[in-house]
Amino acid sequence: MNYMTLKLMTIFALATYAYAASSCDDQLASGYDRTYCQNQIYQEADRELNENYKKLRATLDGEGRARLKQSQKRWIEDRNYECSFRGTIELGCATQKTISRLNFLQDRLRECRASGCRNSMLY
Repeated sequence: MNYMTLKLMTIFALATYAYAASSCDDQLASGYDRTYCQNQIYQEADRELNENYKKLRATLDGEGRARLKQSQKRWIEDRNYECSFRGTIELGCATQKTISRLNFLQDRLRECRASGCRNSMLY
């Protein structure tokens, strides 16, 4: 996958998120409907994040895979801390954090393909 394809996928994901998020804000929708809608958006972002994590991991050497795994664990802990309150997950926050991390992973994957992987960039 080339740079332009990755960029278009990211733009599409963000546009989809923005459109779906705006439809979730419909004042006539019930809280259940908005929660369902936000969950669908989060699930899609999380699926894309996991796909890109696997692709990036496959391009790395042993040290890079270890750094990526450590970085991912730290990101999950941060996301969980920042996006939960009294055991309740704030889906908008989790989705935004997931899309941000997805962009980070896509940038690292693009760098690996263009000029070689730099393990120092995986944190």
